[in-house]
Amino acid sequence: MAFSYDKLRGRIREVFGTQDKFAKALGMSAATLSLKLNNVSEFTQQEMFEALRLLKEPPQTINQYFFTLKVRKAEQ
Repeated sequence: MAFSYDKLRGRIREVFGTQDKFAKALGMSAATLSLKLNNVSEFTQQEMFEALRLLKEPPQTINQYFFTLKVRKAEQ
């Protein structure tokens, strides 16, 4: 199952400017964050809640940022 992190990426840009700065604030490498945002590895629960805190978002928004399913394009 793949998730869309488009909204999360946008909020990261709004608050931190770059994914590198956000990754550092989150306590991980930019490469690790990239793997998570590209559905290669998963965010832990702790990482999700810390990300929301850093992005100044309430915990109730967790679904919008971390659990939006990626829509697959229909084959033609």
